[in-house]
Amino acid sequence: MAYEAAERVHCLIIGSGPAGYTAAIYASRANLKPVLYQGIQPGGQLTITTEVENYPGYPTGIQGPDMMIDFEKQAIRMGADIRFGLATKVDFSKRPYRVEIDEEKWIEAESVIICTGASAKWLGLESEQRLNGFGVSACAVCDGFFFKGKEVAIVGAGDTACEEALYLSKLCSTVHMFVRRGEMRASKVMQDRVLKASNIVVYWNTEPLEVIGGQKVEAVRVHNKQKDKEEIIPISAFFVAIGHQPNSDIFKGWIDMDEQGYIKTISGTAKTNLEGVFAAGDVQDKNYRQAVTAAGSGCMAALDAERYLSALESI
Repeated sequence: MAYEAAERVHCLIIGSGPAGYTAAIYASRANLKPVLYQGIQPGGQLTITTEVENYPGYPTGIQGPDMMIDFEKQAIRMGADIRFGLATKVDFSKRPYRVEIDEEKWIEAESVIICTGASAKWLGLESEQRLNGFGVSACAVCDGFFFKGKEVAIVGAGDTACEEALYLSKLCSTVHMFVRRGEMRASKVMQDRVLKASNIVVYWNTEPLEVIGGQKVEAVRVHNKQKDKEEIIPISAFFVAIGHQPNSDIFKGWIDMDEQGYIKTISGTAKTNLEGVFAAGDVQDKNYRQAVTAAGSGCMAALDAERYLSALESI
């Protein structure tokens, strides 16, 4: 594969958000002179989140976009080179590794930290997107607290949907759970817990058609396929728990992944199967998906990269 002359860097960070920016802070302090490309959504999923109350250090809470501005400013103050741009292709066949940016320029990197995150799957409703952040959410753990004592709804049928429904049931008066088929995909134990919860109402064969509301969620219109009947249910929040898709497509064939596309890392590290390539944040975490855990893994990735590069220099 022939390339034009490429820019050479010590440490390339692909993607922003808590993982990417934290990796940039630590890599900068280690004098790795990191270059970070922010990706298609600078700041990651937190830029479409409203108030964040569960991140340490913000006692009165903070808006998600403002938090990411703080992270970015800190990374820049430490010396990180933050750039707009999207990684569109990689060649990890040999070191230095090569990453194409915006289908037009190549970067050569002695180490690469992948922080491209994961994207929530949505139902595809116009109203769902319009009210995203105003009562519509893809994270019950992040946003459920704001609807304490209120009626809410959740759609999904897997273990994550069940876990989030149970989490909401401890906060909210009633949880309306919509299962689009006649059965759940969740494990038997999780189904049993949901069905035994006194304030979770399960609607089988039920498809949400519209989230109703002007400036905030007020109700949801659903269709029961078995009865061929529509119903409007008053709620204050609508949670979507139909899965996440890791943003890892360009790394397929180079990096080991699980069947869902999450990048595999060596336990207790941010190391992938390729020496000098590390992964942090939601692109490798399908269990927690929290800002604080993403930031922690970004720290791990930068420290792993520092040790890797130091070992190279000592050879």
